[in-house]
Amino acid sequence: MAKQMRIISVGRIKEKYLADGIAEYAKRLNSFVSLEFTEVPDESIPDNIPQSAAEKITEREAAKILGLLKETDYVVLLDLKGETPTSEAFAAKMKEQELTGRRTVFVIGGSLGVHESLIKRADYRLCLSKMTFTHQIAKFLLVEQIYRACSINAGGKYHR
Repeated sequence: MAKQMRIISVGRIKEKYLADGIAEYAKRLNSFVSLEFTEVPDESIPDNIPQSAAEKITEREAAKILGLLKETDYVVLLDLKGETPTSEAFAAKMKEQELTGRRTVFVIGGSLGVHESLIKRADYRLCLSKMTFTHQIAKFLLVEQIYRACSINAGGKYHR
């Protein structure tokens, strides 16, 4: 049986070109993993939002995400303060994690970031880049990097 993975993200993919790219890599991944996507609705964010209101929004988003997680899930949180591995190091991390038999769940927060409760729940914090991306682009990059890691682990040539 294929390794199970899930990507939980806040908000929908609105741009067709990104949705098409994500779908293409998801299709390629079918031979390596069983990948499931779950989108949590994003909250309405007013302009000039006070910090206290932003905290409430991230807390509500986190509660929705935490409700989707199993206690046994290995949670990888996309976080600017996380580790920034090379593609090869990420592939090694995925291979190591696969040996545990736990489902891997990647979490992409909303535009205001993530609540502390998600940071505490994360087993691993991953930074795709020191640059900031929209959650839509982060999702595309993540799916591509998962495919690249699977290719590396299978001895493929995609990563070269």
